[in-house]
Amino acid sequence: MKSNPFGKTGTNVSVIGQGTWYLDHGDRKRAIAALQRGLDFGMTHIDTAEMYGDAELVIADAIAVRREEVFLVSKVLPSNASRKGTITACERSLKRLKTDRLDCYLLHWRGSYPLEDTVAAFEELVKAGKIKSWGVSNFDDDDLDEMLDVAGEGRIACNQVLYHLKERAIEHAVVPWCERHGVAVVAYSPFGHDEFPASGSKGGAVLARIAEAHRATPRQVALRFLTRATTVFAIPKASSAEHAGENAAAGDLMLTKEEVAALDTAFPRGPKPRSLPML
Repeated sequence: MKSNPFGKTGTNVSVIGQGTWYLDHGDRKRAIAALQRGLDFGMTHIDTAEMYGDAELVIADAIAVRREEVFLVSKVLPSNASRKGTITACERSLKRLKTDRLDCYLLHWRGSYPLEDTVAAFEELVKAGKIKSWGVSNFDDDDLDEMLDVAGEGRIACNQVLYHLKERAIEHAVVPWCERHGVAVVAYSPFGHDEFPASGSKGGAVLARIAEAHRATPRQVALRFLTRATTVFAIPKASSAEHAGENAAAGDLMLTKEEVAALDTAFPRGPKPRSLPML
């Protein structure tokens, strides 16, 4: 599995990781097996959040004897993101995950608490060794500007945002901003939310043609296109061990310039929206 520097954390992280939204809604043993197979294939970046129900509990079982392999990320809800609330939420997540630290801790989206309070809590958690780095999620470029003013250069590890073939809004301003400031971009829902291009569609045909040329699958091609920039990572969820293996194989896929151009044409990014799309 290919890995790239994760912002300015000094840590290399697998380009393809593992998302866990709705992980707790299916068979628990199957979910654990999928996460462990993902680790076997080098997808060591595991992302979760306090909002994701019992996903943290499932992850705890999956990584119980493999914690040192994992780049573990969780998120605090905006409603908990006061200085005291952030620390309490982090400690709650650590307990559920059965670990003594997170590799990165994110503000899930902007809420009513001042960014200064949340950042102060993040920095306190770093000093206490409970998190190694921190970042944000669902931040547009103007939000990132505000966070930069509060935290200073080099403190924001990543920005986790919605990004898939049919939703490329982040390419207008968010990705360039993150590239300028050394911030990793993490794509959540990289296959879309029940809207992956149908095989019979024009875009689906382009995906299928490129996939066939590489003896790959359309989803592998999609993941590789999304992570073509070294600053971008993706965290697809796998519902089975087989699906995890399919996702992992995308990390070794190499697309030609012509193939990237064909996908760019088939799935145009469109105009910059007034606000950043999110789920």
